[in-house]
Amino acid sequence: MTDTPEPDPESVRKNTPGRGIRPEATAIDPAAPDEFGLVQVWWGDGKGKTTAALGMGFRAAGHGYRVHMLQFMKGGADSVEAVRGEYNAIAAMPGFSYENLGHYGWAGLADGSNDADHAEKAAAGFERAKELIDAAANADLTSPLDLDGRPDEGVHLLIFDEILYAVAMGLLDESAVLELVERKPEHLELVLTGSHDDPTYLHDVADLVTNVRKVKHPLESGQRARKGTEY
Repeated sequence: MTDTPEPDPESVRKNTPGRGIRPEATAIDPAAPDEFGLVQVWWGDGKGKTTAALGMGFRAAGHGYRVHMLQFMKGGADSVEAVRGEYNAIAAMPGFSYENLGHYGWAGLADGSNDADHAEKAAAGFERAKELIDAAANADLTSPLDLDGRPDEGVHLLIFDEILYAVAMGLLDESAVLELVERKPEHLELVLTGSHDDPTYLHDVADLVTNVRKVKHPLESGQRARKGTEY
């Protein structure tokens, strides 16, 4: 039996992610991504779609890339407070910004909110989404962007949170969202979240489609949304 030679330490180091160097936090300076430009879709009946998008947003901002999140369908409910943890964290993070165009309550539920108001807010959100896409198209996304700049001046990573729920609830048309995605400039990374229904209309244009599947959820046993985990 032939003895297996010991691997060369230098070869192992070079083939290890990060080349075996323990990462340390560094100052955040404006930078531009080398390989952005994909379309990501996160859907499913499980918890974690927005959380995943936020995680990517913070990771990108940590590299000095400009990030913006536009939220649909999240105008508030009596189970959450007016100020959410992610908003405070985004406000403290260089290069990350957000805006919320959701309406109080939830469309289609007898929660005191008006469905016509939900439709109006969703339509306004969609118009804003087009403005942000066009702004990115007019910016040089291969170059660093001002971390304190307005999202209307362009961003490297754009998150449309819960836009897929707006489609599933009939507040936005599938074809309109598909056209929005196809309108995306080459170097813009675009993330869309929401919906328990598979957005098959996006499969051909998306580079990543993730189904966040529920196995068990505390809401089923009566647990309300908790501060620090759900908001």
